[in-house]
Amino acid sequence: MKEQRERRSYDQQCGLAFALDIVGERWTLLIVRELLLRPRRYRELLDALPGIGTNLLAERLSLLTQTGIIRPLDVERRTAGYTLTELGERLREPVLAMARFGLAVLAERPTELPAAVRRASWAVLAIEAMADPERARTDETYEFDISGEVFHVVVHGGRVRTSTGPATDPVLRIATDTQTFFDLGSRIIEPVEAVLTGSVTVQGPPAAVPRCLYLLGLGPDPGERPALDASTHRAAALSRLPDRTTAGAATS
Repeated sequence: MKEQRERRSYDQQCGLAFALDIVGERWTLLIVRELLLRPRRYRELLDALPGIGTNLLAERLSLLTQTGIIRPLDVERRTAGYTLTELGERLREPVLAMARFGLAVLAERPTELPAAVRRASWAVLAIEAMADPERARTDETYEFDISGEVFHVVVHGGRVRTSTGPATDPVLRIATDTQTFFDLGSRIIEPVEAVLTGSVTVQGPPAAVPRCLYLLGLGPDPGERPALDASTHRAAALSRLPDRTTAGAATS
C-alpha cells in the first residue's frame, strides 16, 4: 500500500479542501457513483472501472471504509461486497451536481466528447441529474430501458424520485441503447430525430412525451406557447406521434 503511505493533504482549514482530502483522489468518486446505484461486489466494481487496477481499487475501498463512507456487507466475507453508509449517501447531491455540470459542458461542446466507455447503468444517475423538480408538471411515472438496464422516474407533488427496476403502471415506457441515450444527454442528437429513426421507442400517450422531455431539460415547457422556431417544430412533431411507437430500438 505504498500509495496510501504517500497520501498528501491540502492542509487547509476549509470544508472543501477537507472533503477533497477524502474523496478527491482519482477514481474515488467513481467508486461512490457505482455504490450510489446499488451495493457492489469487488469484481463488479473492477469491471465497472476499467483501468483502475486491483491494488488501487483495494486501496480506495480501504480508505473509504476507514473514513466511514462505505462499509462491507459482511465483514467476514470480503467477496460479499460494499455499500454506502448514511454518511456516504450524503455524497449523492454533490455527485449529481457534478454530473449536471458535466452534462452542461458536453451540451455546449459536443464535438469535444471523447471516445470512451459507456455503461447502461450510468444512465440511472444521469437521468436523476437531468430531472429537475422545478420542471415537474404532472404527477406521473416514466419507465426507461437502456440496453436492458431498467429504472423509472416518479413525479409526485413537485418531487422527483428515481429508482431502479420496472415501474408500476408508467405513463410512458421509453427504450433505447446506451450510445443513443448518452448522445441525447450530450445534445449530439435531438429526441425527435432519435424517435423518428427508431433509435428510441416510446409507448404511451403522446401528450406525456413533451412533459417528460421538459422534466429532463430536453424540450420546451409544454405549458407555454413559444415562438415557432425549430425546437418548437420538433416538440410538435413528437406530440403528433402515434399513441404507441413500435419502431425497434437500435443496438449499440
